[in-house]
Amino acid sequence: MKIIVPLAEGLEEIEAVSIIDVLRRANLDVTTAYIQDNPVKGSHNILITADTSLESLKPVDFNCIVLPGGMPGSEHLKNNDTVNSFVKHIYSKGGYVGAICAAPIVLGHAGILYDRRATCFPGNEDQLEGAIIVDEPVVVDGTVITGKGPGCAIPFGLELVKILAGEEISNGLKNAMQVYWM
Repeated sequence: MKIIVPLAEGLEEIEAVSIIDVLRRANLDVTTAYIQDNPVKGSHNILITADTSLESLKPVDFNCIVLPGGMPGSEHLKNNDTVNSFVKHIYSKGGYVGAICAAPIVLGHAGILYDRRATCFPGNEDQLEGAIIVDEPVVVDGTVITGKGPGCAIPFGLELVKILAGEEISNGLKNAMQVYWM
């Protein structure tokens, strides 16, 4: 399983770092890629250094894409042709597509939420074109995984691990990380 995590200026740092960390703790193959500048400045002025540029990669090399939210990071992701190409390609070949907080707007823009259950940060629901909006922390519908916001980043990451690496590994991480509230 090869996972791509595009990083855009204005991303939500908690989501990006927590999700990348949880996936890597599960020994999953995660590549972070910037779409503008590197390091990437988050919405709270924290700099995150990406592994490479998204432009240097090919969608065919990945079977999962995970989009951290935040504003204006989610807007930058939504308006980036390369990000949209990755989302559509990975989804069309049956790969997993995850987005948290405001980033599900990218999935709505890409047209992959029709008749799918999804959640997002409150106030962005109108941009989840065709989705069945669900008020839950993490929602899985087929190969689409969405999360509500920063406080849901670790449960979102653990759900991704459960899907991509198995429940035993996810539960092991949950115990090792002392996650008691889910």
